[in-house]
This record gives sequence, structure tokens and C-alpha cells, in this order.
Amino acid sequence: MIWMLGRVAHKVRCTKGEAKQQVALVFAVVAMACMFTATPSEAQNYRFGSVKVDGNERVDASTILSYAGIARGQTVSAAQLNEAYQRIVASGLFESVSIEPRGSTLVISVAEYPTINRISFEGNRRIKDKDLEPAIRSQSRRVFNPTVVEADANTIVEAYVAQGRLSARVTPKVIRRSNNRVDLVFEILEGSVVEIERIGIVGNSAYSDRRLRRVLQTKQAGILRSVIGSDTFVADRIEFDKQVLRDFYLSRGYVDFRTTAVNAELAEERDGYFVTFNVQEGQPFNVGTLTVTSDLPTVDTDLFLAAVKTKEGSTYSPAKIERDISRLEATALRQGLDFIRVEPRISRNDRDLTLDVEYVVSKGPRIFVERIDIEGNATTLDRVIRRQFKVAEGDPFNPREIRESAERIRALGYFANADVNAREGSSPDQVVVDVDVQEQNTGSLSFGGTYSSSNGFGLNIKFAETNFLGRGQKLDLSVTTGVDNRQYLFSFSEPAFLGRNVEFGLGLSYLETNDQIGNYDTAIGRFQPSLSFPVSDNGSLSVRYTALQSEITNATAGGVITAEAAQGKVLNSSLGYTYTFDSRRTGLNPNAGFRLEFGQDFGGLGTTNRFIKTTAKAVAQTLVLNEEVTLRATLEGGMLNYQQGNSRIVDRFFMGPEVMRGFAPGGIGPRENDGGTINDALGGNMFAVARFEAEFPVGLPEEYGISGGVFMDVGSVWNVGNTSAATGSILYDDFSTRSVVGVSLFWDTPVGPLRFNFSKPISKRAFDKEQNFNLTLSTTF
Repeated sequence: MIWMLGRVAHKVRCTKGEAKQQVALVFAVVAMACMFTATPSEAQNYRFGSVKVDGNERVDASTILSYAGIARGQTVSAAQLNEAYQRIVASGLFESVSIEPRGSTLVISVAEYPTINRISFEGNRRIKDKDLEPAIRSQSRRVFNPTVVEADANTIVEAYVAQGRLSARVTPKVIRRSNNRVDLVFEILEGSVVEIERIGIVGNSAYSDRRLRRVLQTKQAGILRSVIGSDTFVADRIEFDKQVLRDFYLSRGYVDFRTTAVNAELAEERDGYFVTFNVQEGQPFNVGTLTVTSDLPTVDTDLFLAAVKTKEGSTYSPAKIERDISRLEATALRQGLDFIRVEPRISRNDRDLTLDVEYVVSKGPRIFVERIDIEGNATTLDRVIRRQFKVAEGDPFNPREIRESAERIRALGYFANADVNAREGSSPDQVVVDVDVQEQNTGSLSFGGTYSSSNGFGLNIKFAETNFLGRGQKLDLSVTTGVDNRQYLFSFSEPAFLGRNVEFGLGLSYLETNDQIGNYDTAIGRFQPSLSFPVSDNGSLSVRYTALQSEITNATAGGVITAEAAQGKVLNSSLGYTYTFDSRRTGLNPNAGFRLEFGQDFGGLGTTNRFIKTTAKAVAQTLVLNEEVTLRATLEGGMLNYQQGNSRIVDRFFMGPEVMRGFAPGGIGPRENDGGTINDALGGNMFAVARFEAEFPVGLPEEYGISGGVFMDVGSVWNVGNTSAATGSILYDDFSTRSVVGVSLFWDTPVGPLRFNFSKPISKRAFDKEQNFNLTLSTTF
């Protein structure tokens, strides 16, 4: 600046008047220079004798002052005033805020957000209001907050995205009302479902795409895409399917299997996804040498090795190893050894593709269960959850048992989510097990129609509760009415009777039939309490008492049925049992299994009729041809032996399409026939049937859920018993087999797996009644 003034002075060459003007100009320049080069003054401070709040209606002035944080007489800077302003705005209670110093008074002016009068949803059909309301944070009679409303709109969009509706849009609208109130409306454009058009698997050679797609939870869009939800694209479901694929391969010995990538490409029209799983299968491994070792002198390794059920040379599966470890730990407990840990050490033999397993039995840390804390169970009683644990407070801590208990809790079906974790307790040698559950609905009330090829159409009303009063009990009530029958059922079960691993069941039923098989009506009432309990890893035993009262009325049939109807109401009282052996409980072979049932009822308890009723059933199933074809065989039979009294038509066995396909109910077996109007099916005191079937793909895309099958049934029912009252001839009372062949069409639908059977008898008798087609629900053993 001094340099500038020097140059100006040097150039001044003027008259006296001009000199005065130049001097004035110089002073002006100097003044401006001083103004621009002056040192900034310190920030201005304020001190207010009072603080005034304007515009508030619902929020107290003291609340606003607490947000501001400025006290009367306090010296504050402009920066502190700005911070006070920001704090009031951040409260989310006000639409606008201003802070203005007026002398010794600070004036805070606010405009409050309106309150929400009501919230409504428009345009939503797929997700109901009752499901959207709990998901949003905005609530009636609360302050309207644009930030929260915007987050609520995004939450609603995410709910639709989870259903595969990626084009969903939500627009919040505000309708002003009196008294500073608003109506909040979420206008929803649901959009269409973005479905999975194709699921491809790359890198698989041992199993076909069709077989692998069957195990995936995600499905391709099929012909019922409007009602099937699993064909929509959900990212979380894809992650689950990656684990499902790994479990599938691991259970079949492919220990090196991994999913390298999953590519999900959206079609150009944004109406479909193409999902590709890239996998590496590796080679299947078998179990090599099995050994048990331990450095503990109290451990008898030969005894522990005998408890190992996995066989050398069998397909390796981590599930088999886990079950062996559980058996070894149980063996240690039976030997009085606490804190025993079993660690599997796997040795890989790539040359012969085997895995040697060494079970190392060692002493684990002395850690005890201090307590089990349960949270989240508003309805379910604590004891229902606690009985899923085999350990209690004070027992040695076993991580494996805790994991298995968690699986049992999830398997109950009472909870949408169940987390079980262990943490350190009051000391290092104590563990607290935390159980956090989220309950879900366990009851249902259904109204529907029924169809039976033998009884026609009917109506059904059913109430079912699997967690009755939160006690883990099951309750079922149903009423079924058809053209020719009416059935009323009640059943109740307590899975832990008297706190034991014993299930108590109670069944009541009443059945009326009108001209079901012959010219007569029946009324049958049943009362049946039972107790069921396991007797081995695979076996269970059920004992029961049965009181059955039956009556035959309106009989216009032949002599046998008419004589039986003349007995009026008959009460049978019996004690019985059923033993069941199911190999699938241990699951040693994921591709095969069998189930055996054998039961007997001994009648004559307090009644004149004395009898023994014996039934047996064996079912075996296996998958062949790379698990593409299912083979199933069933052998079933029964015998009713009366030592005192005689069986009636309501007691004897009948062959129908549920037992032997190709024939109508009562279509085969003994019958009374006079060559004219009388042709009554009588049933038999003995029956036997063998059913063989195969199920296989028919070449249609699996998303259609359609597969085919063939079957062959061979069986017979015979031995009526006392026929002295017959007015006609008794035909087919001896053992004479019938056989039938047929084809089946299986169709997985939202209402259940349907099975269409088309059959043709190849061995029958003259008065047998055929039924060449029947429709049933497909079931697995």
C-alpha cells in the first residue's frame, strides 16, 4: 500500500486546485485501504435478560428451552445461538424454527409439525393393512415427521421387494385437517411380480439340474405362478439355497463341494430373473478306517468303538459323524465320565478317495450350566422350551447338546425365530444359556371342500392348534359332511405327560354313513386314550385303550348283514399296542429308508366279544438312477380272530382304493349273492396286499410340478366267519388274489400334492367292482 501511495505522489503534477482534489482522493484511497486491511474484530457476544417462545401449542416452552440450552443471564456467542437452533430443529417436533435477538430478549419462534389424525393405505391388495401397520414408525395421534414418513415409505417398498415386486412404488400424501392435524395416506403401486424364469446350474455332473432344483427352496415360475410364492426372486432365499446345495452334496460324500458364484440377471423388460449357480462338485469320498483313541485311563476304547454306527466303506457324511459323536458322549455319561469331549480327526486319502476318522476322547474343561434364560415367549410357557434341553442348571456344559437343543426348539414350529447362545456366567467355570424366541401363530381355522372318489363332495370345517394355551399341546376339531357320510373328530395330545418323554393322546370320533357300500346305514362312535414313548433310537411304542360302539340300521340287504343289524348297538372294548421302527430317524442313508409297524388289539375287556385284531405294515423306499427315480414297496396285512362272538361288517377289513387301487370300496372279497338282487360286499377277517410303484420325471419342466409313475397292486381279502344267516351264496370267501396295474400322474399344487391314478385290473372275479380312476392326495411314507 505504501508503494502505491509513492507512485501516486510521484505522478502528481498539477495546479493548486487540482492538488487539493488529488489530496482528497489520496485520503479516500488510504481510508479504503485501512478498512480492508483492518484486523477482524472479535465475534459478538449476547446476554439476554429473558427468553421468549412464540408459536408453540402442544410443546411446552420449557421443553423448547431445554432443547435450546440457553439460560437467562448467560453470555452466549453467535455460534452458540446457531447450535441452539440446530438442537431445536433436530428434535423433529417443528416444521420451522427461528431465533432472533431483540435487545435483551431472545425470541424463539416455532411452527409445530401437525399431529397425525389417521393413517391409511391405498392401492395395496397383496399385503393387507394389518401387516403394513406394525412395520411403519408413524402412528396416529403422534407428531408428523417427514423424515420418518419417508423411511416408512421405503419400509413398505422393501416389504414388496421381499415378495418379488421390484417395481413397487410408495408415495406418501398429506391431507390437511383442522386444529393442525393431517391425514397421512400411503399411495401404493404394487407392480407385478418379478419371477425367476430360469434356474441354471453350471459345473454339475453327478446330479442333473432337475434333481438339484428339487432341493432348492427357490423355484422357477410355472403354470401356477400367480399363486406360488417361491418362484419370486429373494436374495436371502438364494443365500439359503447355497447352503442347501452344500448340505445335499456333503451328505453324499462330496466334501470338496462349493458354490463359486451365483449370478442373478434381470431381463431387459424387468419382468424376470435368470439365476445361475456355478458349482464345483469334486469327488465323492467314502468312510475309511474308524478308530477311537484316548489318553484317559478310564476310557475303554473298544467299548466306545462299539458305539460307533457308521460303517467303513459307506458314503461319508458329516451328519453320520455328528451322530457318532453324540453316541460316544452318551456312552461316556453311562460310564460315569463327566466333561468328556469327542473330537473327530479326519485323514484324507486322495488315492482311494476315503476319509479315515479318528474319534479322540479327551477331558474337556470343567464348565457348568449356571442357568437358562428364556426371553420373547409371551404365550409359550418356559417349561415347554426347557424340556427341549437335556441339560439343566448345574449340569456339565456340552456345546453339542446346546446346538441340538436349539434345533429341537426350532422344530417345534411355535416360533418364527429362535436363537440359542451361551455366554460366560458369574465365574469362568459357569455358562449362561440365553434363549431368545419370536413367537408366531400356531392356530388355524379352515373352511373347505372335500372330494372322495367313494363318497363324493363334502364340506369340511377344521380348527387346529399346535400350541394350545402355550403348553405345547395339540388340539384338533373337525366336522366333515358329505353326500353319504358325516364325521366328527376331536383329538388332543400332551407331548410331555407328567413331565416325562411320554405323549398322551385322546381321540373321540363319531361317524355316520348312509348306504356306503351296501343297503344299510352305520353309526360308529370311538373313544381312544393312548400313551406313546420311544424305546430306541428308531423305535417307538404306543399303548391304547379303545371303546367302540357301532350300530347297523336301515338294512335292506341279504341275510348276513340283516342278522348283524338285528344285534343293535354293540360295544367292543379292547387294549392294544403298536410298535413302530423308522430307519429315517437316524437318516444314515439319505436315498433310502424303511418303516415297520406292528400292532394288536385284545378285545373282551368288560364286554362279551373276545377277539384279537392284528395288523402289520412295512414300507421301503429308495432313489435310483442318480436319484431321478423313486422306487417304493409296501406290504400290508391284517387278521381279526374272534374267540367269543362274531365279527360284523363294521369290524371286518375292506379293500378300497386307499388299500388296493383299481377297485371300488368293497369291490373285492367275500360277498353274499343270490344271483338276483342281493350282491352284498361283506369284508373279511383277513387281508393282505403288496403294492409296488415307481415315480419318475415325464420330461416336462419341473416348475410345472408334474411327474409320472407306474404301479402294480396284488392282494386279497377273505374269511367272513359265521355265515349261517346267509340267504344267498357266499362267494370268494377263500384266499384268491386280485392284481391291478396302472399309471399315475403326480401334480404338486398349492392345495397339496395331487395324485391321479388310472388303473386296469389284470386278475379279478366276476362280481368284483372296478374303479379305473381315482384322485387322492399324494403322500409319502
